[in-house]
Amino acid sequence: MKPDIHPEYRLVVFQDTSADHSFITRSTIAAGETVTWEDGNEYPLRKVEISSESHPFFTGTMKIVDTAGRVERFERRYGRRKAKATGAEATPEAGS
Repeated sequence: MKPDIHPEYRLVVFQDTSADHSFITRSTIAAGETVTWEDGNEYPLRKVEISSESHPFFTGTMKIVDTAGRVERFERRYGRRKAKATGAEATPEAGS
């Protein structure tokens, strides 16, 4: 291996914000925050929205996660879905 070209491979704590669950694993991901783990040591912290603790495939339940207003941003960009549905219904009646 060439020296000084590989990222640092270290223990990192991942925190699932939707399920309030944390786990520690090795990773090269960059993290701006740190947290004290159960063993008393301080590790980099990376917050994630979905992990195996909250993903529908692993939990068997459907759960809608709207982070940072994604639905509202979609509706602002492409228009409201109800408005298009009522507009489409009104057109055939007007043509009759």
